[in-house]
Amino acid sequence: MAACSKPEPPPAPPPPKVEAPAAATTYTPKPSPTLAAVRKRGWLACGVNPGLAGFAFADDRGAWRGFDVDICRAVAAATLGDANAVRFTPLTATDRFTALRAGKIDVLSRNTSWTLARDAGEGIDFTAITYFDGEGFLAPKALALTSADELNGARICVQGGTASETNLADYFKARGLKYQPVVVKTEAEARALYQNDGCDAFTADVSALASSRSVMNTPNAHVILPTVISKEPQSPAVRQDDPVWTDIVRWTIYSLILAEELGVSSKTAADLQKNSPDPRVRRLLGADGDFGAPLGLKADFGYQAIAQVGAYDEIFDRNVGKGSALKLERGHNALWNAAQPGLLYAPPIR
Repeated sequence: MAACSKPEPPPAPPPPKVEAPAAATTYTPKPSPTLAAVRKRGWLACGVNPGLAGFAFADDRGAWRGFDVDICRAVAAATLGDANAVRFTPLTATDRFTALRAGKIDVLSRNTSWTLARDAGEGIDFTAITYFDGEGFLAPKALALTSADELNGARICVQGGTASETNLADYFKARGLKYQPVVVKTEAEARALYQNDGCDAFTADVSALASSRSVMNTPNAHVILPTVISKEPQSPAVRQDDPVWTDIVRWTIYSLILAEELGVSSKTAADLQKNSPDPRVRRLLGADGDFGAPLGLKADFGYQAIAQVGAYDEIFDRNVGKGSALKLERGHNALWNAAQPGLLYAPPIR
């Protein structure tokens, strides 16, 4: 019987040992010196246009108002918890970058187009596009013009030291047209000259033209021609030597855009922070996760900006849109997924 028995099979070899994957390294950004300076002094220094209705202007009481002003208030709310902790410095087109580089302001929020020469050559960083614009022309309605090409030989007011001056020259040169540039220092000077027949037309970004027309003596006597000759993506700018501060301003702006996309407003933010089942809303408002930590901010930085200043649509409507004197259409500044899609798009918070 022993001879007939089969030997037991050898035990199965143990499974090969699998090394556990190495733990992912976590990058820790250096603290932002700009944020530290802002917190130490207790207020944000913001550079704005000296006076552009709808975008940046001091009202009869001396309080600053406007679309670009509200962007700075949102940054103050995100960083300091107080949207009113801002001091505004009016800056011309020629001194705006110098003031930023010199540390006189923390953020430049002043109808400034994002271009390669400025981004790479001015020692500044653009943060996020807040307004998609383009250069146009304002002309008397009585001339019945239908295109900028009909301005051949005209005197055209343009602000010196701006992209508008270069775009104007490029447009007329490319078409073999002639014009007489009337170069001025500020939008206010251009508006005054134009109204007093110092030039036949006035060129600037379409939003700036709408702003200027709104404060003219007879706004309805002037039209913005349908010709748009450039792309002018406008963005707040910061110094190039503080990448975390760049991210702080950038993600404050994106939070405002995401708020509109997700249906969050200044009126609903508090309730949604507590009760929303949507993970995207909860992350935006700081209820889940701590996405403020890499920026050196509290988890609810987005909530503070939205609750105190408003979502992007609220800021747009009350300053330059349907709730304002300018009555600008959303156009390119509509959300990417709107019924009439625009270019406004923010990366996700996750």
